[in-house]
Amino acid sequence: GTDTANQPNCGLQTSITRQVPVDYCKWGSVTVMVLPDGSRAVARREATVDNTMVKVLARGFRWQRLLYAGTYATIEDMAAAEKINPSYISRLMRLAYLSPTIVETILDGRHPAHLTMKDLMQPFPLEWAAQERQFLARRP
Repeated sequence: GTDTANQPNCGLQTSITRQVPVDYCKWGSVTVMVLPDGSRAVARREATVDNTMVKVLARGFRWQRLLYAGTYATIEDMAAAEKINPSYISRLMRLAYLSPTIVETILDGRHPAHLTMKDLMQPFPLEWAAQERQFLARRP
């Protein structure tokens, strides 16, 4: 007889099923799976980068740079030139004061699934640690 105790089990097909509780979060027109720890179930970068949030950040930084460079004397002048509401420009310019950690996580698509552009448009503290608690902390 052949001793098969130490032989690999190559002839058998085994199936393992694992259940993972997930939630679904609507993100604009995209629905994402959210794991119990608040992270997204999809790890591919291109699947998680929110291009709308990236564009909003870019606009905020651009407008801040134009104002500080003296290209426009006031937000109202910039709004008239860009044909955009001054209030909208002000809200987006605040994004230039976001913590570098928050900006990087958004640009890399690593921000929490619960964080949306609507959240970024709300008032937030200037202190970076407080911003990170507000925007990056896991939610129950």
